[in-house]
Amino acid sequence: DWMKVDADGDGVAESYGERRGILRGDFGFSFRNRQPVLEEIAARLPNTIYLMGVTLIVVGIIAIPIGVISAVKQYSVFDIIVTTLSFMGQAIPEFWLGLLLIIVFYAWLDNPFTGEALLPAGGMHTLGAEFSILDWAKHLILPVTMGMVGWVAWYTRFLRSGMLDVLHEDYIRTARAKGLAERLVLYRHALKNAVIPLVTIFALDIPYIFAGSLYAELLFSWPGMGRLYYQSATGRDYPMLMAILTIGAGFTIFANLLADVAYAYLDPRIRYD
Repeated sequence: DWMKVDADGDGVAESYGERRGILRGDFGFSFRNRQPVLEEIAARLPNTIYLMGVTLIVVGIIAIPIGVISAVKQYSVFDIIVTTLSFMGQAIPEFWLGLLLIIVFYAWLDNPFTGEALLPAGGMHTLGAEFSILDWAKHLILPVTMGMVGWVAWYTRFLRSGMLDVLHEDYIRTARAKGLAERLVLYRHALKNAVIPLVTIFALDIPYIFAGSLYAELLFSWPGMGRLYYQSATGRDYPMLMAILTIGAGFTIFANLLADVAYAYLDPRIRYD
């Protein structure tokens, strides 16, 4: 469409100005607050990247070593416990877990030194307080815990399955026969090949960095993209919805492109000429 311009300043737009549209990065104005859509998204997106980025880092730190150890110690007590907890983690509804965390750590448990709630139940930081890394970290604990449980359970099971397949390959036996340390065999040879299928799954999860965890942002009043999408959907803010979906689709395509590039690094059989 064409954006009309008020040439004489009488409050009535009478002439056509420049062409606008999504190809020019113009998604119009929000129906809710009459602000440019991209400005609203630009204000919310860093908050979601912050939350989901920390969540993904924690997921990787926990899931990778547990998945490897569980595969190496197949059918051991540790493996049985990990498998059981993984099934439970996948079965727990995310919104129910979030409510449970709020009840336990905000309503029931108190800080013995200050008498306040042990952990805050909403926001990114304490309103009116000076900047403090500890304060920001405390506000991260509950939403990150809520978001990571399902991912840790899923990635641990998937990585365990991949490691079990790789550990029976001939090149792993050859590496051990050459006298390589077990740590090198597991993390340099086995893990590098076991995570190849996981790259595809991870690439599909990358758009969550944009979309955000809807439940986490709603329950913990986190000003991110998931909460913005919910507010736009319930308020019938169609320009905002179209912008979020369009940019989210672009994010998905970009994530799959990164996955294809990662394949070439992880698998020497793949080359891009």
